[in-house]
Amino acid sequence: MTEPKRLFDCLEYHLERKPLEDMLAGKEGGQWKKYSTTVVKETVDKLSAGLLSLGISCNDMTAEGRDKIAILCKNRPEWVMLDLAVQQIGAILTPIYPTINVNELEFVLNDAQVKLVFVNDEELFLKVLSLNGKVHSLKEIYTFEHVANAKHWKEVTALATPDLIAQIKPVADKITYEDLATIIYTSGTTGTPKGVMLSHRNILSNVMSSMPCFPPGEEMRSLSFLPLNHIFERMVTYLYLFRGTSIYYAESLETIGENLKEVKPHMFTTVPRLLEKVYDKIMQKGNELTGTKKKLFFWAHSLAEKFEINKDLGAWYNFKLALANKLIFSKWREGLGNEIKCIVTGGAACQVRLIRIFTAAKITIMEGYGLTETSPVVAVNRYEESGRAFGTVGPLINEVEVKIAEDGEILCKGPNIMMGYYKRPDLTAEVIHDGWFSTGDIGTLTENNFLKITDRKKELFKTSGGKYVAPLPIENKLKESPFIEQVMLVGADKKFVSALIVPSFPNLFDWCRKNGVAVSDHEEVLRNPKVIELFKELVESFNKFFNHVEQVKKFELLPNEWSVDTGEMTPKLSLKRKVVMEKYRDAIERIYA
Repeated sequence: MTEPKRLFDCLEYHLERKPLEDMLAGKEGGQWKKYSTTVVKETVDKLSAGLLSLGISCNDMTAEGRDKIAILCKNRPEWVMLDLAVQQIGAILTPIYPTINVNELEFVLNDAQVKLVFVNDEELFLKVLSLNGKVHSLKEIYTFEHVANAKHWKEVTALATPDLIAQIKPVADKITYEDLATIIYTSGTTGTPKGVMLSHRNILSNVMSSMPCFPPGEEMRSLSFLPLNHIFERMVTYLYLFRGTSIYYAESLETIGENLKEVKPHMFTTVPRLLEKVYDKIMQKGNELTGTKKKLFFWAHSLAEKFEINKDLGAWYNFKLALANKLIFSKWREGLGNEIKCIVTGGAACQVRLIRIFTAAKITIMEGYGLTETSPVVAVNRYEESGRAFGTVGPLINEVEVKIAEDGEILCKGPNIMMGYYKRPDLTAEVIHDGWFSTGDIGTLTENNFLKITDRKKELFKTSGGKYVAPLPIENKLKESPFIEQVMLVGADKKFVSALIVPSFPNLFDWCRKNGVAVSDHEEVLRNPKVIELFKELVESFNKFFNHVEQVKKFELLPNEWSVDTGEMTPKLSLKRKVVMEKYRDAIERIYA
């Protein structure tokens, strides 16, 4: 087969090179069910044929003319099979976050004129069903789990006939490299969702340019748990499919620990928030140790904190680190399944300290950067050590250009830049000028083309003294404290900078026990004078790292963690600053009263 030109070419590519026994795998009834390349290809073709039978088509091949199919579903093998089946008949898959609110769901289904929706289970079936009569384009809802009074997805594959299967290839042959492949609605922290149109060229060029950045080797396994409806996990999925890496789907975020031990993956993708949670768990276990074991744990940890990349720290340091790896960090790697080659992180800024510690522990963290509009990778730290640098999101990938605007904004150009926002040429024109896409992020390029992100343009704020403050680096520094779980800086148009802090309650209660502070619940512990004093000293100790304007002068401690369910975090676990500002208006008013 020649060079692949469409994302669904991965199936032929696979079959011709090295078919797998476990191309995709998911847990069914407590057991791993594996789907071979051959089975995946057969299922995809049957699904395509069934969709043709239901009247789904590419019509006139225009973005608006082609039929749209939506999916609201957790990661599972059927997700990918539906994706490839929809693509090869020229229809358009529109993935939607399962956690979307009903008003946004109604907007997206109507905006895209969706004809069919595939959902995971009863809960999501009822969510879509509640819009009955409000989405006139919608013909049917199918479920992957068996749900009473709902149509099961196998009813679509059952419609396949040899004649219909024969119709797939002529349609697929009409689809070109430049054609639209998917529309992804970004939840956006402002206004209604925007449909990002990505072509086969956008995503496939990104897959091929990212391929050399990953570890070499055959027969690798990956674990997938970041939402597939987000471009990061979806692009990496195509990368796995084109290089012949098996994909195992974690049952849920709660079971990642067990699934890692069962699958023993060589790689997986994550977001910093989940990496922080892994680290917190490790540190909690370290704190529970006693005597020599505890001393050894923290000795190894302090060695890792001094680790430098691409720099020899001398024979004595190397000897000690090798010992620490043998005695302590080997247990960390065991917790990840013991075969991990690398973890790729993106979606938000990761604390450099975490990357440093994990790298010292022989767990390679490849931090990258990109947006839905850039399909997504712009830059990524490589698996090869020479292509990594702490505090950066790595070198630019092939074919992608970056220049820094006068105000520091990162502008990007390349085959990965979206076709535009669906039905919104006005919004497209706001962000793309002469082929350069405005990312909304502030950053710098080093002389060897490593990209550094310093902040979100939208998140920079000005104090009433007219000084700009970039909150992200300060928040990430504060989160290095074991007592701070989450933090958000406040101070736009105010005299000074302050912070809303969610403490790490397990560590805080542990401290209370050791220091004879008797408290029973979250509310009570935050009112305790000794605890308030602890946080005052803590914030003060961090202020020395910031210039005068950036220093946190006052703070409020909050009793509950921010989450997707409670509305303060986006599905990819980034902070919704506006929501936090609204929700905790009283706390902010107390600070500045």
